[in-house]
Amino acid sequence: MTESMPTMSPITHNPEPWILGVLYSLDGPTAISSRQHVQGITLALQEINARGGVRGRLLNTKAYDPGCDLALYRQCVDRLFTEDGVDVVIGCCTSLSRKAVLPTFERRNGLLLYPDLYEGFEYSPNVIYAGATTNQNTLPLARYLLRSGARRFVLVGSDYIYPRESNRVMRDLVERQGGAVLDELYLPLQPDAARMAQLVERVVELKPDILFSALVGQSICDLLQACANAGIDGSIPIASHNITEAEMLALPKPPVAGHITSAPFFASLDTAPSQRFVNGFRRAFGAQAPVSQIAAAAYSVVHLFARALEKSGEMDTQSIIDAMRGVPFEAPQGQMVVDYDNNHTWMTPRIGRWNGRDQFDILWQASEAAQPDPWLVSYGGAETLAEAPGP
Repeated sequence: MTESMPTMSPITHNPEPWILGVLYSLDGPTAISSRQHVQGITLALQEINARGGVRGRLLNTKAYDPGCDLALYRQCVDRLFTEDGVDVVIGCCTSLSRKAVLPTFERRNGLLLYPDLYEGFEYSPNVIYAGATTNQNTLPLARYLLRSGARRFVLVGSDYIYPRESNRVMRDLVERQGGAVLDELYLPLQPDAARMAQLVERVVELKPDILFSALVGQSICDLLQACANAGIDGSIPIASHNITEAEMLALPKPPVAGHITSAPFFASLDTAPSQRFVNGFRRAFGAQAPVSQIAAAAYSVVHLFARALEKSGEMDTQSIIDAMRGVPFEAPQGQMVVDYDNNHTWMTPRIGRWNGRDQFDILWQASEAAQPDPWLVSYGGAETLAEAPGP
């Protein structure tokens, strides 16, 4: 268990600072996305504290690295509450870790800021869900792929709840439109090279129109590299909602053009809030630093939290949630609002296509932010996915 992340510890001044707990694993299979989270948090804290903090008090962190160990996640959360006196935590970059700590947050009435896309079908009064949920990424992606003529799909994923639920929804959408899921394949969170090569061999054999990937973390890079090694990089497009600029640029050579991601934010988004964020991020972390939807979500929810803390004046879960709900924030990904009914955020769906070099070119975006529908109450509209106006 690593007890601090030095890059995230601003110098403290009097009066006593506010303390935000931070819980990410900076090594292991989810290190790439966790670093994006931490960098987004760090940039937001720098901006908030440069303005004098919140109510004249700096916003500092108490950070732990559980090393992708679910038992350590639980221990770290207990320690934040009992020994460190922390009431609000940002962290957990998988549904495995979120669900591992959720009972503790609910029992102790703490607040978890969760800035990551996820599978939906959950609500807790102790969580702010600040990443895209299924109706904001899977549904737009299915519409785009089906209207582009794709009918033969292979679904792959890491073997836990988020990939299995994402694939369940995608399978249903495809099959409702008369498409076919040729196979559904799962790998451990840390597969070896032989298992990944076998998966790619199966994809080559099946020749789908689209390979829909719900692999996470380092497995994304391993899949992209295995496809390149097998000579199918580009000939079988990979579609996803969690392949970001960070994974693409972590490879020795970027993948060829054509892979498709559905996300609220891409670094290529040409708006003033987006470019201010991207420019600030690269000043802080390097001119070539990748900037992804993960970093944007973490950055945005810290700013949302700081605004709520300014209004409430106390680290009280219900007071902060009440102050966050319904108040628009002009985030890098567009206007964000925490929904009154489910603590998820309104955000604008987008579809991006990898350009083969350094970014996703935006092919389509919604005209306005989409209300979060984590239970897919409007799922019935899927019958017209391939015909209705839209992406």
